[in-house]
Amino acid sequence: MKGPLRRAFLFVQLEARHTGRQTDGMTRGSRAHTATIRGFPPVARRGARVLLLGSMPSVASLAAGEYYAHPHNQFWRIIGELLAFDPAAPYAKRTAALRRADVALWDVLASCTRPGSLDTDIDERSIVVNPFADFLAVHPHIRRVCFNGARAEAAWRRHVLPLLPRDRELDCLRLPSTSPAHAALTFRQKLRAWRALLD
Repeated sequence: MKGPLRRAFLFVQLEARHTGRQTDGMTRGSRAHTATIRGFPPVARRGARVLLLGSMPSVASLAAGEYYAHPHNQFWRIIGELLAFDPAAPYAKRTAALRRADVALWDVLASCTRPGSLDTDIDERSIVVNPFADFLAVHPHIRRVCFNGARAEAAWRRHVLPLLPRDRELDCLRLPSTSPAHAALTFRQKLRAWRALLD
């Protein structure tokens, strides 16, 4: 099973676990058989100066094979405003715009178990983080790390920061989550806060 068919299958399986529908003998509401989900490789070029981190792709993103694919997530709309590109452009053009701006995009978590898409449902015992010491060694110009929401920052500080070389100085900044679940701020308020990404 390859390509779109595999992603569609994964989407159905994850949605079933999220909603509690019975799938492959799993009972309603059971989390015992929740599968391990794995994130994406980084979008980055060697000269990147800013590292932008989420926690783990949503169910919609995993199904699409793209960062921030949920239609109501404001990530690409905000980044499009900041970098002056069409947020509805093809995914390859959007990620190319990030690379040109020397912004690297990744997630703190490499894998975890999580029924549905909410960060609050991530099983802490299942967390495996990405190899940031290696990544930062290959991207020596990164000096700022920005987090898309509080959960990404918390996972970084708890699981990643203690493993990094002490001589690597990083300016860390939490930005308001672009997730539709974070409705406390308007789009314009989030956009103003996100301008710090490029300061």
